[in-house]
Amino acid sequence: MVIFTCSDNFEAMMTCIYDAWAARLGHSNIRLQTEPVGNLELFCEYRHIDTDREKVTKVIHSVQEKISFRAYQYIYAATLSSHEKKLDIIYRFLIPGFVYGKKILDMLHLPEVQNLFELQRNVYNETHKFREFVRFYRLENQILSSVIEPKANVLTLLAPHFEDRMPSEDWIITDKNRLLSAVHPKDRNYILTPVTGQELEYIESIKKPF
Repeated sequence: MVIFTCSDNFEAMMTCIYDAWAARLGHSNIRLQTEPVGNLELFCEYRHIDTDREKVTKVIHSVQEKISFRAYQYIYAATLSSHEKKLDIIYRFLIPGFVYGKKILDMLHLPEVQNLFELQRNVYNETHKFREFVRFYRLENQILSSVIEPKANVLTLLAPHFEDRMPSEDWIITDKNRLLSAVHPKDRNYILTPVTGQELEYIESIKKPF
């Protein structure tokens, strides 16, 4: 068994899928896994894959052209999941996906489709929950701030909602579990940026109800 591993982010996962597929080792002889790996299995070869933007583009193009844009949306959401087997689930979905094309999303009797559907549904459900329950506090510098602790990496699905809702406010939503923030300067697009533990401590200590 050859286990392809990569960092837990969208670009790295797409690259890992490309390299695992291109290795031509047989789908049953490989497995894909995000890092950290944890305990190594005996009789397995581990191959770390680094991000390659050209390969990322090729995978995205192939999924959208040969399956559908909706399938791409499902896959993107699945990459945000906290499920330890998410990358392999995505890979297993692509095997029949490239055979059946856009019809694959209607083939819920296939375990490969069920597993992917479950991942993306859980991510969207959690995103919806935070859309409803996120509460902002005003910092001393008048920036609106909220700190959340989601299981999934939902910031890229959550931030556009508040960008539409509060376009003329300076706000920041911080994922405490990942030390990652969506920062929105008023009347501009949001950006993602890492935060340090010290910055998080400051954000949490100085807040007034909004």
